[in-house]
Amino acid sequence: MALQSLHGLPTNPSFGSLDRSLDVNAVQELAAFDTTCLAMPSVDSFDMNHLYDANDTHKKIDIHMDKGTTTLAFKYRGGVVVCADSRATGGQYIGSQSVKKIITINKYLLGTMAGGAADCVYWERVLSERCRIYELRNRERISVAAASKLLANILYNYKGFAERPTLLHQFVIYLFISYSMGLSLGVMICGWDEKKGPSVFYVDNDGHRMPGHLFSVGSGSTYAYGILDSGYRWDMTDEEAYDLGRRAIYHATHRDAYSGGIVRVYTIKEDGWKVITEEDSKDLHYRYLAEKTK
Repeated sequence: MALQSLHGLPTNPSFGSLDRSLDVNAVQELAAFDTTCLAMPSVDSFDMNHLYDANDTHKKIDIHMDKGTTTLAFKYRGGVVVCADSRATGGQYIGSQSVKKIITINKYLLGTMAGGAADCVYWERVLSERCRIYELRNRERISVAAASKLLANILYNYKGFAERPTLLHQFVIYLFISYSMGLSLGVMICGWDEKKGPSVFYVDNDGHRMPGHLFSVGSGSTYAYGILDSGYRWDMTDEEAYDLGRRAIYHATHRDAYSGGIVRVYTIKEDGWKVITEEDSKDLHYRYLAEKTK
């Protein structure tokens, strides 16, 4: 009755009751829930890459999600190096120069951010939760391969919902579960586990998952690959590996307008991850310029 008095809406006889002996099946329960909800617009799709004309809910207005970043990760003899810039952009607009694009999943796992910032942060936080649940249930740390597969499976299940919204879809939305298509992620899941040691996996919003030794993702990745391909060796020392990742990100920020800010360098070893350096790309520019002029 409180809901009815507050919103002027009819109450659902089955919700909020612990008595499951009520003769209400799932279809009736959803229907009863729908009567307490505000009407949703009739649209052809829940594609979040479009808005709809206020006068014609079937007329799409395209949204061009211009994004840019540079992230990279690679394995070498000593472990894994993960690097990223910190600039957040929407087209030519620079929204922030201090975004943390290396996301902590647990002590031995890191994820990177490329694509939609909100999508990457949210789903990697969900992954962090699932990895912790795995540890509690199995009394052992999750492997990097299993963690990346878990994320890929989650993202695959959110791919391709372009049908007209049904009552069930509305129910899920009103429970604040993000089911809609239009996710934008190109991330790397990096870490060290007891089974295979250092590992790096690429995962994207279509559920694709790929293991590898070296990846770079983002608008500046082509510039980063130029440095990585010319300087990468498996038998690098720690300092050589850190410097290679740092230089690759710097050169990407120098050539790619959508990358910039702080160049962050992390490493993952058998005892977990740690921060190596966090330096402004402007300071790196003058340092590397001074090296050239010597």
